[in-house]
Amino acid sequence: MTKHLIGHAPSRRSVLKGMGAGLVAASAFPGYTWAQSSAPIKLGFQLHRTGIGAAYGRWYERTAQAALKVLNDGGGINGRPVEIVFEDDATDPKRGAEVVEKLASQAGCDAIFGPLFSHVVIGSAPRAGELKIPYLVCSEGYHVASGMLNRWTLQPGITDVRAQVSSMAPWVMQNLGKKVTMVYPDYAFGYDHRDFFTEAVKAQGGEVIAQIAIPPTETSFTRYLPQIPAETEVLYHVMVGPAVLTFVKELGDFYGSGARPQIFGFIDSLEAVDTATPGLEFLEGTHFWEGHNRVKQADASEAETFYRAAVGVDDNGASVSDAKDVSTYAHMFSCWETLFIIKQGMEAAGYQGPADRQKFVEAIEAMTAFEAGNDHPQGAKMFNGKTHQVFGHQFISKVEGGKLIRVHQTAIEDGMYPDAVDYTTQSF
Repeated sequence: MTKHLIGHAPSRRSVLKGMGAGLVAASAFPGYTWAQSSAPIKLGFQLHRTGIGAAYGRWYERTAQAALKVLNDGGGINGRPVEIVFEDDATDPKRGAEVVEKLASQAGCDAIFGPLFSHVVIGSAPRAGELKIPYLVCSEGYHVASGMLNRWTLQPGITDVRAQVSSMAPWVMQNLGKKVTMVYPDYAFGYDHRDFFTEAVKAQGGEVIAQIAIPPTETSFTRYLPQIPAETEVLYHVMVGPAVLTFVKELGDFYGSGARPQIFGFIDSLEAVDTATPGLEFLEGTHFWEGHNRVKQADASEAETFYRAAVGVDDNGASVSDAKDVSTYAHMFSCWETLFIIKQGMEAAGYQGPADRQKFVEAIEAMTAFEAGNDHPQGAKMFNGKTHQVFGHQFISKVEGGKLIRVHQTAIEDGMYPDAVDYTTQSF
């Protein structure tokens, strides 16, 4: 357990270090009066606008745009306005590497952020390393902290699967059952769930008795469900992509009104899907992991209220302009928080242009914690500069009356694990 990671958020003094005397006014941009350059800082956003990640991509873009407005209304970065260039990667690894190339070489971006799907991140990060451009991913795979990527790639805005499942496994074992069957997507993200939840269950005296991997492009699941052993006590599911509604409906048809195991799902299986959708009644009483509570809870903070209003999300987690347009709320906060970490890092580094990219990465590596607030509405977090991975709270919610109600919140320390890499020892 890396307890030495616990620290304090950088002070205002340290954040402003490097913004010394002699700064000239940027008269072309009223309100941005302390920048050494009037040119906007340009950030690339690698967006899943199409492909199996499209539902996430639409809300990632909306969240990033909302965060950008808040950031620029507050003076931008180092007194300079910020622009975001969005580029679709089609949720495809090969296309992802091409998007990194385009944003860095053609669009002239200072840094790139935003991708979620782990196979796309793994296919794109090497190119970012070759181009020596900061690449801040909003993914959940263990690929960053495992050491398989490079020093230019960081994940400071969202926790990874290893932290998520290891922090929640004790609650699942204590409250739902010991014999688990897992249903997960057949690629890197799913393998992280398979490996780390199996390990965490064993540590709690439980057993994963079956593992069912499903291709992420599958459109029907009826041929997989009979593979669930009858002695299963807990069915653990984490599905992604456009067929998630089909999956949960077919799961309900499979069990019908008869006896069934306890069901624990990752909200990925229901992102962008209304829990009150006809056909999902069987989910009543089942549990889900959430990275950020979709339904506004009774104890919601002022920062949570501010964030919802800025992005345009109602108390049920849907668009304020269309109650049927349900957000990918458990994940999209990562775009918001990553943008404000970019601001904090660039200001700490006194960032002026591409020549300062290394200083920017080093400034983020020096961070240890983020305080809950408007910049971090999901909650407080600890950051491990050696592994480039952030750690935060996880939430377990229960479907009650068709709504997700939080029943458990983990401690940040619950998800921490030994370092597998020290990126700070690697060359740039």
